[in-house]
Amino acid sequence: MQFLKVSLIVILLVVISFPGQAQYTGPGNLVKTNLLQILEEPVDDDMARLQGYLVKKVSSDKYLFSDGKHQIRVEIDQDVFPPQPFDDKDLIQIEGDVEKDFLESPEIDVKRLTVIKK
Repeated sequence: MQFLKVSLIVILLVVISFPGQAQYTGPGNLVKTNLLQILEEPVDDDMARLQGYLVKKVSSDKYLFSDGKHQIRVEIDQDVFPPQPFDDKDLIQIEGDVEKDFLESPEIDVKRLTVIKK
């Protein structure tokens, strides 16, 4: 009887610890893909996926990202960069969270960076 209880608890803990496979995609979970919209109506913690170029390094982990028309400051930790080198002429895709602090311009905290075209 004791073995059955312990087995049941272990199974229950294993099932609970696995993350769900499905992700919520309904209202309130839209991925922003328009830089102008992010700049004009920034919402803290919105998800963003943008294609463009890193045009300038402004500090150790801050860069200017451009879609060819507009620019936004992005924060990219060193471990997010891909292994292959790239420059300001290479098309990239960034994915991350919009950060909008009071009285500051919006910024994107980049979680993934992919080189699209060299």
